[in-house]
Amino acid sequence: MPPASGTSPASRIEQGKTWPEPQGATRVRHLRIFRYDPESGNNPRVDTFAIDRDKCGPMLLDALIKIKNEIDPTFAFRRSCREGICGSCAMNIDGTNWLACIRALDEMNEPATVYPLNNMDVVKDLVGDQAHLFAQLHSIKPWLRTRTPAPANSERLQSPEERAKLDGDYECILCFCCTSGCPSHWWNGDRFLGPAVLLQAHRWLVDSRDEATDERLDELEDPFKLYRCHTILNCTRTCPKGLNPGKKIAEIKLMIQQRRS
Repeated sequence: MPPASGTSPASRIEQGKTWPEPQGATRVRHLRIFRYDPESGNNPRVDTFAIDRDKCGPMLLDALIKIKNEIDPTFAFRRSCREGICGSCAMNIDGTNWLACIRALDEMNEPATVYPLNNMDVVKDLVGDQAHLFAQLHSIKPWLRTRTPAPANSERLQSPEERAKLDGDYECILCFCCTSGCPSHWWNGDRFLGPAVLLQAHRWLVDSRDEATDERLDELEDPFKLYRCHTILNCTRTCPKGLNPGKKIAEIKLMIQQRRS
């Protein structure tokens, strides 16, 4: 019999393996980590790992690398830069979307919980399927769209004031922490573009070198693509770069309104 909630028994998260404590460790950090391999046919589970803090770097990513290298080589997660600039290691850490490479172990609960980002199919363990998100990004044509020929002997130039309009947009690293934390995208992700993609759309709308402002606004003026944002601002709270996608979405709505009037 399925549970009363209507959820599939296969979606239940089970208690997983508790790995042995490191011998002789005097400072131990426990991590409860989500594990799931869709190809195995087994339910998701939560494994508990114990890390010797005296033999591990200070960040969560250091601990995850140590687990994969020394404890369980089947453990899967994304990583790249280790400097908070690539967005690869975004995950849900103690209930908050963040980057593992800039979340210190000392800042985490004991035991700490680590899950993949919400609202993505799990490829394996902490790796979420981002194909749909990048398809939505591609749909806004995130590149310079111009009609006039490029200058023969220079780049397309901007004044310092024009360049400053890109601040708060260009820093986005497409980690999708914001989109994963957006309830509107949970329910309408097939049509609502979500905060990360709309932030990128704003970046091109305010770029003085771009010559497709009207076309871009036409493409966004849609009950679902843009207006499913209800300014909940989970996106702003969870951005590891300190950006404000909610404000930028509101500015796009204002640009459309001003164009109408």
